[in-house]
Amino acid sequence: MDEISLAVPKPIIESLPDPEGDSAQDMIRAVEGIESRLNRAVAEADSESEAAGFVVDVLERLEDHLERYDEFVPELRAWGQSPIYAIAWRNLQADLIGQLYEVDWLADHLDRERNARLVEDGIRFGKR
Repeated sequence: MDEISLAVPKPIIESLPDPEGDSAQDMIRAVEGIESRLNRAVAEADSESEAAGFVVDVLERLEDHLERYDEFVPELRAWGQSPIYAIAWRNLQADLIGQLYEVDWLADHLDRERNARLVEDGIRFGKR
């Protein structure tokens, strides 16, 4: 299994009011942290399927964060504040999800793991 490489896309950094500022550095550090945790879990996994399970957990967190940032946008606008940072972080989450699906050895496993979780949740919810 090859290492996973993630990056903050240049257009997202350039969309910030200060592309060299703290927010850009925070994004870079956050992505480095995610990448480090992913690669550690992949290295410790016994199989690609096990590694994919951990990656799906990360994908679900990224999707939750994406939704949370997306909800901030209209709220910030309603308060007369610029939503540019919320938009940039939302876009980063979406891009990271896309980057993970572009990892060759991982893409098929991700779909299988997500489908298995849907079936498992459906069975669990349906037993009541």
